[in-house]
Amino acid sequence: MPEALIAKSPLRPHVASEVSAHGDAGVTLRERLDLRLAQISALRGREQELADAVRQAFGVELPATSKRVVSGPVAFAWAGPGRWLASSTAETDFSALPGAVSDQSDGRAVLSVSGPKARETLATLISLDLHPRAFATGDVALTHAASIAVTLWQSDDAPTYELVCFRTFAATLWRWIAHAGASRGIDAKLG
Repeated sequence: MPEALIAKSPLRPHVASEVSAHGDAGVTLRERLDLRLAQISALRGREQELADAVRQAFGVELPATSKRVVSGPVAFAWAGPGRWLASSTAETDFSALPGAVSDQSDGRAVLSVSGPKARETLATLISLDLHPRAFATGDVALTHAASIAVTLWQSDDAPTYELVCFRTFAATLWRWIAHAGASRGIDAKLG
């Protein structure tokens, strides 16, 4: 019988496990290992059926624009017309939804950047206006951090941002964020 597959962090073999700020940390960088991810696409002509199923199962309306909605441990981030990136901190079966569902839990990495200097740090890597008037809690952007394609959302007003990238780029993205946060006092620890 084959051995069971065990998901591992894409960062551990490639980055220093800890970078500590001298004094107060202005930025906190963490890897989110507690999220299950799924890409969900509506089948042609069945968008309403998917929206109804999500409403029934999770009690939220799928966002039609670049927003993220949360219901308990489950969230849906807009990922383009008819597509969403679903995430959950609990055992959640998205496969029962009437659409094309692809598990992304082991294919993507999620990095969390928070603290009073988080916005300033990310501004060195992302060409978006992250000022609260332009990008607030619940907003989503499909963009690039330096040259890495990411899905970015703001989780709270602290502010906390989460960046989702393909796992092959996670170590590079981690290093770039750590470097950008170095002069702002970064506390970077792997989960």
